[in-house]
Amino acid sequence: MTATSETPKPHILIVDDDTEIRDLLSRFLSKHDFRVTTAKDGREMRQAMTDWSFDLLVLDLMMPGEDGLSLCRQVRSESDMPIIMLTAMGEDVDRIIGLEVGADDYMAKPFNPRELAARIKAVLRRSSSGSAPDAGEGRVDKVGFAGFVLDPATRTLRRGDDSIALTAGEYDLLIAFVDHPRRVLNRDQLLDMARGRAAIPFDRSIDVQVGRLRRKIEPDPKNPILIKTVRGGGYMFTPEVEAA
Repeated sequence: MTATSETPKPHILIVDDDTEIRDLLSRFLSKHDFRVTTAKDGREMRQAMTDWSFDLLVLDLMMPGEDGLSLCRQVRSESDMPIIMLTAMGEDVDRIIGLEVGADDYMAKPFNPRELAARIKAVLRRSSSGSAPDAGEGRVDKVGFAGFVLDPATRTLRRGDDSIALTAGEYDLLIAFVDHPRRVLNRDQLLDMARGRAAIPFDRSIDVQVGRLRRKIEPDPKNPILIKTVRGGGYMFTPEVEAA
């Protein structure tokens, strides 16, 4: 386990059992304004998280022993720290499960370190207060819909006295819907609005995020009325949105 010297730069934790990948990413990201700590497995990851505070986790999906899915689930149960998962090409099912258990984004191996650095910066922008790109940028006023109050200034969602925890990805998707109520939005539009990037073929990440968001705001997630699926079109946010 290694770490660079302390600086105000964003602190990234990389967990991967491949020594070459850890060393490559550590060197590359350190040269691009990140502070980097690496870990080879879940044990080292937990120790690092005890010793340091991190801004984002880059987590390999396939590792011996505790795999990335179980580690992602564990981290998400304790923290809202943004998570980017690294997956092998073709592992579509595991990639979708990773998003379902709380990952904010993913990249398929092999990948270009420059693209990973860009993804890290984008996720950090989305997760920082009031700075989601292409999704509510500049919005400061509270809005209400279907008994909920969304406060962009604090990135919180409430219903009465209850606070609903949202990941960065769920928040950005909700902002995209709130900004475009009663309008059909296709998957490419939602991905661009909520994540600031174009879709790749067979990208189902938006469907997964919609499913997660439905479980948090719908009276009956199996029969959604707030976020309706439009066959062949995408999704529509049906509630009236008004200033709160």
